[in-house]
Amino acid sequence: MSRREGAVTRSERILRHLQHAGTVTVEELCSLLEVSIATVRRDLQDLEDHGFLRRTHGGAKTLEPMLYEPFRHDSSFRDQMERHADEKRRIAIAAADLIEDGDIISLTPGTTTTEVARSIRHRSGITVVTNTVNVAMELSQRADLEVVVTGGSLRPTWFSLVGPFALHTLEQITVSKVFLGANGVDAERGMTCYHSDEAAANKVMVAHAKKRIAVADSSKLGAVATYRICGVDLVGSLITNNETQEQAIAPFLSKGIDVRRV
Repeated sequence: MSRREGAVTRSERILRHLQHAGTVTVEELCSLLEVSIATVRRDLQDLEDHGFLRRTHGGAKTLEPMLYEPFRHDSSFRDQMERHADEKRRIAIAAADLIEDGDIISLTPGTTTTEVARSIRHRSGITVVTNTVNVAMELSQRADLEVVVTGGSLRPTWFSLVGPFALHTLEQITVSKVFLGANGVDAERGMTCYHSDEAAANKVMVAHAKKRIAVADSSKLGAVATYRICGVDLVGSLITNNETQEQAIAPFLSKGIDVRRV
């Protein structure tokens, strides 16, 4: 194994450990990785320089979530981020594991897809296409990624860009994978959300993706919102939390969807 390959492997392990724990000490990483203090400190410095973490006295912590100024006095988005937060983080980490070097991916609006953006780790040559302002903000410090933002009309209270300009941009780009959030994921009624313009943008993302991966915690399964995005027959994979009951995932399995509980 080359020195570069070893460093990348360590970076992956550091970031994975940090995503689960939130904070980590140099001593913990030395024990986990079986390397010297000097090596761990160099790795942490490199990861901080690339915008993956924040170094602390004696260790490191995850980057603080961005403070979205419009929500300083309106906690609606923050409240939804905190709802089923642990489940969303686990789902997001599993989703990010599917991203490969050189992938072009798209992320639909939503709290779980925001966690996916936060979970993209040490990969190279990745392009992220999004019609979501907050996802672009989350990735703004990642100089190693290319971020494509659609433009369009900003939908109040949810950061998403919708309308003709957003649709035109999305129609020009074919992506390797789309990570698809929704308000409802039902085996018969499909993927649904509460706003027609958002459903229209998500439909285009689905149509222009080679692989479609739904990310949804158990509270979304079996739920049906107002506007249909697509049928579940177009979804190849569904990642949900491991607390999800067998009867909730059975309808998806019967349709040949790869369901992963994490």
